[in-house]
Amino acid sequence: MDTVERMVMQTELKKVATSETLSSVIGAHAAGRPDAIALISGDREIDYRALHRAVNKVAHALTAAGIGRGDHIAYLGRDSEQLYELVIGSSIVGAIVVPINWRLTPTEIAHILTDSQCGLLFADAAAADIGAAALARATRMHEAQQVTVIGMDATEDGGGGFTNWLAPHPDTTPPVRATRADPVLQMYTSGTTGASKGVMVAQESLFAVWDITFSSGWDWLVPRPDDRAFVAIPGFHIAGHAWVMQGLIAGITIAIIPEFTPGAALSTIRKHRITTMTAVPVMLALILTEPGVTGADFDLLRQISYGGSPIPESMLMHCMEKFQCEFVQFYGMTETVTPVSFLPPSEHVAGGARLRSAGRPYPGCEIAVIDDSGEPLPPRQVGEIVVRPPAPMLGYWNRPEATATTLVDGYVHSGDAGWLDEQGYLFVSDRINDMIIVGGENVYPAEVENTITSHPAVQDAAVVGIPDERWGEAVHAFIVVRPGQTVTGRELSLYLRDKVAAFKRPQRFDVIASLPRNASGKILRRELRRKFWEGRERAD
Repeated sequence: MDTVERMVMQTELKKVATSETLSSVIGAHAAGRPDAIALISGDREIDYRALHRAVNKVAHALTAAGIGRGDHIAYLGRDSEQLYELVIGSSIVGAIVVPINWRLTPTEIAHILTDSQCGLLFADAAAADIGAAALARATRMHEAQQVTVIGMDATEDGGGGFTNWLAPHPDTTPPVRATRADPVLQMYTSGTTGASKGVMVAQESLFAVWDITFSSGWDWLVPRPDDRAFVAIPGFHIAGHAWVMQGLIAGITIAIIPEFTPGAALSTIRKHRITTMTAVPVMLALILTEPGVTGADFDLLRQISYGGSPIPESMLMHCMEKFQCEFVQFYGMTETVTPVSFLPPSEHVAGGARLRSAGRPYPGCEIAVIDDSGEPLPPRQVGEIVVRPPAPMLGYWNRPEATATTLVDGYVHSGDAGWLDEQGYLFVSDRINDMIIVGGENVYPAEVENTITSHPAVQDAAVVGIPDERWGEAVHAFIVVRPGQTVTGRELSLYLRDKVAAFKRPQRFDVIASLPRNASGKILRRELRRKFWEGRERAD
């Protein structure tokens, strides 16, 4: 970016004042650059004028449906422009959108619907069956809950569909009934107890990502006016959602795809002349396995941002060699909303001492490593990583005790173990809560174990993450069978099919006599996974 371009961009972005909301920023872009493309969704291009009109219609439609400040609505479907239209439109009236991972089972989705008390459910055709099954279970769980379902796709006779739902309503700017301090998203994340919790995210937190980015002054971090950014991470993850919103706040073009496949991702990069991309490591590796891929496919790609799961150094080196662009690593979590650390392009050097680190604190963030009593540890001492981001979650929905445990004096307790070096670089060494990351998806052992032990033949169970060349980690189960009972891995796989999402299901079940435990009865997971990680980069 040359000096003139940067000055022009700075002038434009000063209009994104701290008092502005998501809808008013989109309105400003629509007024100043109405024909500029805001979103590329599959094969559809939506300019800022059309996006502004759509979010206005959403706000009017929600008001007509009796949805207002503090009410919840859910979105169950693949990524599309409609998800972001719903979120920005909801932010006008103060409603809270619950994006649901469509890979979950009906039982898991039913819990989210009842816990969030959603009054509207927007579901695409691909999720129609699972949505119907989830609603049936939700009704049984909470008979008083009334949920109206709106399909995102029109029916063959022209009836129904999101477009038809919006049709009667004007696209004029409605009165704003919410502020940047109000929650706009509720992202569900599992916990160590197995019960998924709703992380409440305010508009302010989504703006914080952009505020930090622009105020940093780093050319490699600030979007360029002509950037075409591909966000491969789905919108039901905070990383995907936050990077899409940052791009829209900046006024650049954002490309999304309904569902990640290597072919769809490569096609997007080629067809839409992508200049920056945000992905989890396994996505990058899979793109490079696509038949016909060549270095020429990435000629316009200047930067890749990655995070969300561990990446072996060998995989990172391979990706850097093939993509031939800048790489930036970000470390964060749903509860922090913003990244909390970063490893800049200058540190992505083969054999670099800090290449295996998660980088330095992100601007505006503080990082500490503490012992069991909460005291800060000196450099190179392993403890729990705690972070103070500029705009963390508001809390867990209806979970005051869990909120108080995780959010203490502005610090988010990550559940990750790690250490800081003398220059403040963060190294993540383990996960205190034993979370498994499968292709960027979080899997909490307790949730899977509770389901496995509900099988009448299983007395005890433990699951751990083991190395997987494709997904980074895979779920592996150890089970203790009840006396006089027998059960096979296939039988357990079938039992879990409608109870646990596919990415959470163990790929293998090992039957053992007893689980290793310490004196207090806690499962010694390190003993179970040690043989799988010996000689690996992330071995215990």
